[in-house]
Amino acid sequence: MGDKRKDYISWDEYFMGIATLSGMRSKDPNTQVGACIVSQDNKILSMGYNGLPRGCSDDEFPWNRDGEDNKYFYTTHSELNAILNYRGGSLDNAKLYVTLFPCNECAKAIIQAGIKTVVYDCDKYADTASVIASKRMLNAAGVRYYKYERTGRTITIEL
Repeated sequence: MGDKRKDYISWDEYFMGIATLSGMRSKDPNTQVGACIVSQDNKILSMGYNGLPRGCSDDEFPWNRDGEDNKYFYTTHSELNAILNYRGGSLDNAKLYVTLFPCNECAKAIIQAGIKTVVYDCDKYADTASVIASKRMLNAAGVRYYKYERTGRTITIEL
């Protein structure tokens, strides 16, 4: 019997890779965020990316950040999309992989859904009121979060 492969990807690499790939579905010209929710036994439960709700055309709603009519009124964040896309029942004790640290609104949904761990890649808005509030709520609710440790591995997928 031969030895098993040693260069396979870890669970964290796998799920953050899926979150990253999910984010690539976003039509947002500025920010593409992806999320992947997994069970305690490493089964993918749901995925999501930032975008417009079902039935709202990507061509008929604004993508600009500023002005009276901007994308923030219409788009749903990746974390909330992943939660809403799940059709299997409870997300209690699930783990969420997300490419950008969740805002306060997504933190509320994460807590209410029963997700217990958040693994994030980027925290570029750490000093904003939204993320400060998010961390405060996640801490109060006992939701563990930690930064994904990049391995430097490059994975190429030919499509």
